[in-house]
Amino acid sequence: MNTTEIGFGYRPRAAYASDPAQTRGRLVLEPESATRTPFQRDRDRIIHSTAFRRLKHKTQVFIAHEGDHFRTRLTHTIEVSQIARALARALRLDEDLAEAVALVHDFGHTPFGHTGEDALNEKMRPWGGFDHNAQSLKIVSELERRYANFDGLNLSWETLEGLVKHNGPLTGDIPPAILAYNDHHDLELGRHAGLEAQAAAIADDIAYDTHDIDDGLRAGLVTLDMLEEVPLCAEILADVRRQYPDLDAVRTAHELMRRQITLMVEDVIATASANLERLAPRSPAEVHTAGVTLVNFSASMREAESELKSFLYSHLYRHPQVMRVRASADVIVRDLFDRYMTDDAALPEDWRERQAVRDEAARARHVADFLAGMTDTYAVREHRRLFDRTPDLG
Repeated sequence: MNTTEIGFGYRPRAAYASDPAQTRGRLVLEPESATRTPFQRDRDRIIHSTAFRRLKHKTQVFIAHEGDHFRTRLTHTIEVSQIARALARALRLDEDLAEAVALVHDFGHTPFGHTGEDALNEKMRPWGGFDHNAQSLKIVSELERRYANFDGLNLSWETLEGLVKHNGPLTGDIPPAILAYNDHHDLELGRHAGLEAQAAAIADDIAYDTHDIDDGLRAGLVTLDMLEEVPLCAEILADVRRQYPDLDAVRTAHELMRRQITLMVEDVIATASANLERLAPRSPAEVHTAGVTLVNFSASMREAESELKSFLYSHLYRHPQVMRVRASADVIVRDLFDRYMTDDAALPEDWRERQAVRDEAARARHVADFLAGMTDTYAVREHRRLFDRTPDLG
């Protein structure tokens, strides 16, 4: 049977998908590429950036040196991009844009995952706090310095909009960095992002809902028996054990992971397809003004996913072993921030040269930019260079 007959071949882009030929362009005008669409160029720029390479040494859940096979921000990001492309293909969206948003969505994360972000946010509270999504925007619009004609990556409007709003419209307390950028390049913060960004956002949920279980099993903090308390996992495990009663634990876990991803992806495709059929948007603009997220879980899957998240928070993210490592990482980030704020010489020479403004708020933001860009390994090395004793992360 030809693949086009069962829906896996080429399918033309839908009217509600983002069209690279109709892009709203870039902040700094550039000649178009003869061989790549604007969204393909964005994806390529993201992959070739310094920030993308740094993701390989940034924490997902477990600090890198705890084991070679645990996810890092980079492997997590690649997994998200694969799921985002699958969703985009099924829904007839622009796959390259969905991939670009997925690949860039975690650029602003600090070393040591959410622990580092929490510590840096508290240290930066007097000067507007710290938000990893705002930091992602700052990296791609300012801090990456590779091109002759502009700072940042000069990504297209659609990719930037997807980066900033992939989790929904921004209202209320919006990070200052996003507001500052939006003043000269309006990303329509109060409207929903395009469908490609929505696909990337839910792909993120699917990836970490599944792969954090895998890492928890590998670390020995979660067991298959414990997962029988979680309805979504229990149902899948029961099917696997009925089919393969003698299967070993490692293969059983892998069957759980692959089947859970498939189940969640297919649920999103069915739900999004029904939403699109019901609302019948005739253009990307009608998606932006729809007032709802269209690429989403069904009500039953949303409930099951919420129960799974609660399990992960109780048994993995808040596990005493994880919390002990987080406490040590918290000390490292706080110590480094305080030292850089009080000692010019502690910063590397190129960052000292960039620190032209000396008021306290600008200095704090400069230090936060430097710290947020660190990998786990570099942060530990810097702490050992500047302090007599560094907390043990082992």
